[in-house]
Amino acid sequence: MSGIDKIKNKAEELLGDAKEAIGGATNNDELKAEGQKDQAAANTKQTGENIKDVFK
Repeated sequence: MSGIDKIKNKAEELLGDAKEAIGGATNNDELKAEGQKDQAAANTKQTGENIKDVFK
């Protein structure tokens, strides 16, 4: 299950990156901030997955 979670986290990170880029290109600070938030959440989840892998 961990592999699927890692893929989902990476997809969420990439979506956040795209939102941030679009927000920056269109001067939409709200979208840019949302993208940064999505990336941070994905990175936090990914860190949790990595920690679980260490203890397996």
